[in-house]
This record gives sequence, structure tokens and C-alpha cells, in this order.
Amino acid sequence: MKEINTAKTLIVKRREKGITQDELAAFIGVTKASVSKWETGQSYPDITFLPQLAAYFNISIDELIGYAPQMTEEDIKKLYHRLASDFTEKPFDEVITECSGIIKKYYSCFPLLLQMALLLTNHHMLAAEPEKRTKMLEESVSLCIRVKTESEDVSLTKDAVSLEATCYLMLQKPQEVLDLLGETLRPHSPVDEMVAQAYQMMGNVKKANEVMQISMYQHLLLLASGVPSYLLLNASKVEKTEEILQRTFALADAYDLEELHPNTMVKVYYTAAQVYCMQGNHETALDMLQKYLSICTLDFSLYDLHGDSYFDVIDDWLKEFKLGSKIVRNEETVKASMIQGIVENPAFAVLAELPRYKSIVGTLKFKLEMNENGKHL
Repeated sequence: MKEINTAKTLIVKRREKGITQDELAAFIGVTKASVSKWETGQSYPDITFLPQLAAYFNISIDELIGYAPQMTEEDIKKLYHRLASDFTEKPFDEVITECSGIIKKYYSCFPLLLQMALLLTNHHMLAAEPEKRTKMLEESVSLCIRVKTESEDVSLTKDAVSLEATCYLMLQKPQEVLDLLGETLRPHSPVDEMVAQAYQMMGNVKKANEVMQISMYQHLLLLASGVPSYLLLNASKVEKTEEILQRTFALADAYDLEELHPNTMVKVYYTAAQVYCMQGNHETALDMLQKYLSICTLDFSLYDLHGDSYFDVIDDWLKEFKLGSKIVRNEETVKASMIQGIVENPAFAVLAELPRYKSIVGTLKFKLEMNENGKHL
């Protein structure tokens, strides 16, 4: 949002109109000295003069005072990624203070509020005290509620509800999730397929192909992203977890998910390692952590959303995302969480003294450090 700058606007508009300060003063009914002070920034026009000034120059009052309450999608994207970097490079409280100021300034810019809610959610774990983490998640919930109740954008409202539910889960409030989303699951509607068929009937095969690829890509990731939760739900059933992983790995191989969407497979391998630890199968747990290691140390550019030879027309669509195709947390934050995820997870405590576990942790730290050092060479 631009800072209020009536002085500059008055000078520009008066000169565009080709009038003197005396003429403007006479029209408004004030002294030339008053107009001079307005244009030098020594004082502001009385609020009662704003409608008259705006009408005289044929502009809105917002334009007159240089007030722009909305941000463009591109500016929101840049701001998000800049703040995500700041969380790893600047004092935490300093960044939070800036976030609060931005939220206050743009309180009617709903697309920005939703992304600020996402930013707080994605970085709440960086707060040193549990109380601050909770406060950040509660602030995210508050922003989501504002977006869904005040915005008339259906897409924004839908995203706000989803993020609000995610925050409730993080806050350990399951009943709020059910109250928000309801307990009845609705059948899938084949809207995408019908849209694709419509384009095909119109002879636009290219667009039909794009719609189908986007639809299949989303369904594929939706299926794969549900695996970690499903694994934990069945952690006590050895045969069931084996079947889940067998099918998941077959799906991952068929669609090359480690390359297409490595973040999904990181979560699968990580959760599989936890489950195997819970089952007392330590060697297989270490196998899963080894796979986790192999993906965590990939070139981080692969973590950006992208297509491949199968999904070969989705890249432009991915770039249209509100935050672009880049990962939504700063690279350094992601690296820290990868290490913390192994070292600080109580489920892996039983592995702590095993040489292979120590090797995995050491290699992970070393390779991520080398990755960072190489980037700065």
C-alpha cells in the first residue's frame, strides 16, 4: 500500500490542469497559504475538503491521498517469498512485527491476508516459545475467518476454509475441524472430465489435453499425500501397512514421484520410518530414512512445482499459482526442518545409538551444508 501523499498528488494534478495555487485556493474557498502548505506537506487538507478536491480534479479520494488498499498478485508473491527468507535471516520478532504491520495496512486485501495466514502457518514452528507458535496459528485462523466471511471471492473462501482446518489440526482442535468441514463426505464430481470433453467437442484438443493433465496431476498428488496419515492410522497393523506401502511405491515408480514431486515422497518415507520404528522393525525404518536422505539432498530446484514428460503441459498452469511454482518456505527453513525431523522426533530415539542412524544424520547435515556452501561460492 502506498503511503498517503496528498502533497505530491495536488502538485501533479494542479499542474496538469494548468492552474495556480491562487486559482485552486479560490475554488476551494481557502487561502493560497493553505494550498501552499498542503503541497509542501506542512499540513493536510481538512477532511471536509477532500470530496471537493477529488471532484475538481476528477479523481477518487483514494487517488487524491495516494491510498491503494490492494496489492497485485505479483507483489503478494514477491512479498511472501521475501518474508519467508527474512524468517531465516533476521530476528524472529522483527519479522513478526513487520508481518503484523503489513496485515494491519492491507486488512481489506483478502488475497494478501490469505497468503499472510499461510506464511504464519508455514513458519510458526520457528518461534522459540510454544505460546508464540500457538499465537501465530491462532492469528492464521483469525485471518482465514476474515477472508471467508468478508471476501466475495469463492476461490479465496474455499482456500481459507482449508487453511483454517489445517491450523485447527495443528492446534489439536479436532472438533473445530469437524464443525468447519462437516462430517459427511461427498462423492467426487467429474467436472474436469466434462470440461475436457467440451473442449474436445469444440475441436480444441490442446485445451482438452491440458485440462485432463491438470486434473490427473491433482488427483495423483491427492492420493499420494493421503498416504502418511493413512499409514499412521494403521500403524498397529503390520500387514496393512505393508500393503499400503507396496501400492504407494508402485504408484511412485509408475509416475516417478521422486522427481515429479519429491516433497510428497519425503513425507511418505519419513512416516514409513516412524511406523516401522513403532512396529520394532528398526532395519526397515533405517531403509526408509535412507530413502528420506536421498531425496532431502536433491538439488532444491526440484522441489519447485514442475511437470515432466508425462505431465508435459502443466508448467504454465503451475506458474499461475498465487505464490508461483516455488516452495512456500525458505530453503534454509526447509533444510532445518529436515534435520530436526529426524533428530528431534521421539519415534527415532530407539535408533539413536545405531551406527547406521548416526551415519544418516551425519550425511544429511553434511550434504545440506555442502549444498549451501556451494550455492554461495
